[in-house]
Amino acid sequence: MAIHRFILVSLLLILGFISNTAQSLRFDLQSGHTKCISEDIKTNAMTVGKYTIVNPSEGHPLPDSHKITVRVTSQYGNSYHYADHVPSGQFAFQASEAGDYMACFWAADHKPQATITVDFDWKSGVAAKDWTNVAKKGSIDAMEIELKKLYETVSSIHDEMYYLREREEEMQELNRTTNSRMGWLSFLSFFVCISVAGLQLWHLKTFFEKKKLI
Repeated sequence: MAIHRFILVSLLLILGFISNTAQSLRFDLQSGHTKCISEDIKTNAMTVGKYTIVNPSEGHPLPDSHKITVRVTSQYGNSYHYADHVPSGQFAFQASEAGDYMACFWAADHKPQATITVDFDWKSGVAAKDWTNVAKKGSIDAMEIELKKLYETVSSIHDEMYYLREREEEMQELNRTTNSRMGWLSFLSFFVCISVAGLQLWHLKTFFEKKKLI
């Protein structure tokens, strides 16, 4: 039993260090302004988000000014979630594109200006899975669920490494292309400078010959 507990604690520690992205934050949004939060998500990764406006007056209805419009888009401009004039909401989708996803919050202009506090929880990858429901459906014990978490985390890290390697290869190719173009541009600039210098010498020589100075 002691060994099982030690293994379980070790797995929990490992999961704590290498778990996937999970953003949980609280921020203030001024009416008439927009605030965007980005998240780098790889292809086919699951992502879930939940946002709620904090009631400034506990026990009282939420003011009409405390409503927000939320849109989640990919870096290519594709929309994955949209909610207009809401006090709270949530979204969940499987990313079909790799890259930065943007969650933008906008509050309608209000006089006098209001400050809206928003609680936002955004998870992706392994952190986005509902492990409680997985355990209930599979009827598995705590040790097995932690092993499943660990397996999913390792698989996710493996995929992330390949994704980062692909991004690195893309950046290297971009650097090679840029260096090649800069080389040609430098050669062209040198050729233009030499040509201009030659024309200037030819012009001066012609001018001095006409004036019979040489």
